[in-house]
Amino acid sequence: MAQQGEVLEFEEYVRTRQDALLRSARRLVPDPVDAQDLLQTALVRTYGRWDGIADKRLADAYLRRVMINTRTEWWRARKLEEVPTEQLPDACVDDSTEQHADRALLMDVMKVLAPKQRSVVVLRHWEQMSTEETAAALGMSAGTVKSTLHRALARLREELEARDLDARALEHGERERCAA
Repeated sequence: MAQQGEVLEFEEYVRTRQDALLRSARRLVPDPVDAQDLLQTALVRTYGRWDGIADKRLADAYLRRVMINTRTEWWRARKLEEVPTEQLPDACVDDSTEQHADRALLMDVMKVLAPKQRSVVVLRHWEQMSTEETAAALGMSAGTVKSTLHRALARLREELEARDLDARALEHGERERCAA
């Protein structure tokens, strides 16, 4: 059972770091509600181990790792609700600004990556962690981080190129249909 001082210390940590931690969760799962659930689950799991974190300066890294593990558990347990189709539905973007459109596209494209690849990309590029920090957070070697990142970025490029080609073909088909 946690002592009163540890409870207060944990509460203070959560109060001061909650915005940054929610941003980290949001980068791991695209849905804002799921991100809040992910963070809450990670906080509950971390609270039970709070006294075991000797160096509290590493609490963010510990919590990120818990979020990554939790997200991976959720991913493995999910029921596949996707149905293969030859025709992709039209993408709907509520906000007309280019920045939001790019962000939405990136979040959607990130779904093609395996959880391990997504974790590496998020930590290296969004969280701007070094290769060594990423390796430590994910429990893998620096070489594995580099090779995983390389494969993940190549996969993202392929997906973006494929979507660009699909969009051009669709646009060309629309022009021909309108001209006829």
